[in-house]
Order: sequence, then structure tokens, then C-alpha cells
Amino acid sequence: MTLTINASFDGGNIRVVAIEGDRVDLEIVKDKDSDFYQWFYFRVGGAKGRTLTFRILNGADSAFPDGWTNYHVRASTDRQDWRMTPTTYADGVLEWQWTGESDLAWFAYFEPYTMERHSDLIARIAAKGVHHEEIGRTLDGQPIDYLRLGSGPKQVWLYARQHPGESMAEWWMEGALDWLTSPAAEPLLAAATVHVVPNMNPDGTRRGHLRTNAAGVNLNREWHEPTPERSPEVLCVRNRMDQTGVDFAIDAHGDEAIPANFIAGFEGIPSWTEEHGAKFYAFGRRLAAHTPDFQTQMGYEKSSAGNANLSMSTNQLAERFGAVSVTLEMPFKDHAPNPDRVHGWSGARSAKLGVSCLEVLSEMIGEI
Repeated sequence: MTLTINASFDGGNIRVVAIEGDRVDLEIVKDKDSDFYQWFYFRVGGAKGRTLTFRILNGADSAFPDGWTNYHVRASTDRQDWRMTPTTYADGVLEWQWTGESDLAWFAYFEPYTMERHSDLIARIAAKGVHHEEIGRTLDGQPIDYLRLGSGPKQVWLYARQHPGESMAEWWMEGALDWLTSPAAEPLLAAATVHVVPNMNPDGTRRGHLRTNAAGVNLNREWHEPTPERSPEVLCVRNRMDQTGVDFAIDAHGDEAIPANFIAGFEGIPSWTEEHGAKFYAFGRRLAAHTPDFQTQMGYEKSSAGNANLSMSTNQLAERFGAVSVTLEMPFKDHAPNPDRVHGWSGARSAKLGVSCLEVLSEMIGEI
């Protein structure tokens, strides 16, 4: 049977270089008008009864080549259960084998969260009576969906997927929204109004980008001066934040290299105080005590005094509003302190972490 490779679907990304017998050579396609690439997602047809070798040849020049070491490709035959498959990386080539027990198989950098699933999520949450608005549109004309829950005085913002290839971020959002629409959330929603943008970058998501929107712009470098021409996604969200204010915020992301969940803060902003930062550190400590799927030992280096990048949302919100502003990073690999040898870090675990984050926030909202 003829072997077929296809990525022409929602979130797909791959280019076929050559198919020689049972060996398939591939390249990841760059984000439009950008040099960023690392996200891939494609389907293989005609696999049954064959042991195939896949090679992604352009790993060395990807956005984060260090992320390939000890990484495992995610594979599925039903697009529901995504499992790690043994993967090697050497001399710029990512390689794995697959023995087909059925004709079709899908492979991805991480468990996908497509725009179709996003639409299902928005419909499901709005049907529960949650306030929904389209607060802006992307360059491709897609809506920026905004949800609002609660009526308390504290202003909490949750937003995700600035970098569309970091699909774990919207899995996290799904878990967070399911918790927010459950009875468990009532104390938090009495103390706070929660504003949610589940996907900041619909265009990049649908196009199969790693890091940018339809104009090749990294949205998390636009928060100091977003424009309608380059970053309408950030502009509409920041404008709404200016209307509401921000007391606490989580920006959900994924990290290619570090095999753990961690948070990054706003050290180095001009208005930094130890009292402000103490609330950020308290959130991290309490989250680590709350769930084995979080830790505080591994993470990014802190910015030195006065050197925070205010084009990044976490720094901008902390400086602009005095917010306790959190960048949450989840791994493409696994959470090494509490590993899952079959699935690695996954969509389901991301959703569960979303619940844990809000449970901790609910406990400490009065201190923020």
C-alpha cells in the first residue's frame, strides 16, 4: 500500500523531503515570515504491517535545538491517546521508528489542541451561562474569545497560547475552566472576577506555527506597544485589562528544554519591591506543596534589577498594574520529579495542573 504523509489540517505542520522504502525524511516548516520552527503534527497513511523510520532532518536550526535531547515524539492511532515513542537526536536529526498495527497514525511535537477543540471548549463553557465576548479579531479574521466569571473585587486574568505550538497551555485552560464552572470555585468567584482568554493566538494555532501569529510576530514581545497591524491579539486583550485592572495573572506556556513545571516572575521591573515579589514566591511554594506536578528548583534565571523586558506580558502587567504576575511553563518532555513513562507530560496532566493552580489561588486570593 502507498505510504502517505499529510499535514494539511488544523494545526498541521510537516514537509516531506523523501520517502525511500520504509524510511521517511521530513522537515518542519518555519512559521510564516519568521525563522521560528519546532512544532510538527502530521498523519501517516498506509502504515499497517510496516516498520517505518521517520527522520526530521532540520532539528539543528530549530528555535530551541537543546529541547530535542531526551525528548520523545508523541504518537496516536485515534487522536485521543497520545503516547511517547522512543526517539533519538544526533547530528541535527530527530529519529524514531513506528510499527503500524493499523493503517493510520498521527505524530506530533506534543498532544495537539486544535482550533476545532477550542471552539468546542468555548461553546461548552458559554452554554453553562458564562459571559462570553469576541473582544477582537486576528489578522486572519478569527475571533479572540473572552470569558468572564465571578463578581468579586479582585481582578484575575488567565490567558494562554501566546505561542501557539505550546498546546499544553490550552489543555491547562480546559482544566481551569472546568474547575471555574464547578461548585468548588464559588469562594474564588465571590472574592474575584476572573477574566479568561483561552487562546491568544488562533492564527498561529491553525497554521501550525510554533511561536508567532499570521504576521510572523512573537506576541509575547509586543506588550509594551501592541499595534493593529502587527499584534491585534495583544492590543485587544491589553485594552480590556486597562479597563478592568489586574491584581493577579497567569500566562500559560510550554518550555522546550526544562523537564519540569515551573513559574517565572517579574524580577527586574522598575517598580520591584520585596513585598510585591513575596506574593509571587508564596504562590510557587504553595503550589509545590499542593501537587507533585510542580516544583521550584528548576526554572529560568531571574532578571537583574532594572533589566526586566517590559515587552513580555508578565513584566508589563506587574509594572503596569502592580499585578502578581506569573508565567507558568510546562514541559514538552515530562515533569521529571513525577514522571509518566507512557504519556510523559500530557494534555490530561496539564488540565489537572490548571485545577491545582486555581485551588491554590483560591486559598490565597485574600492575600493578593
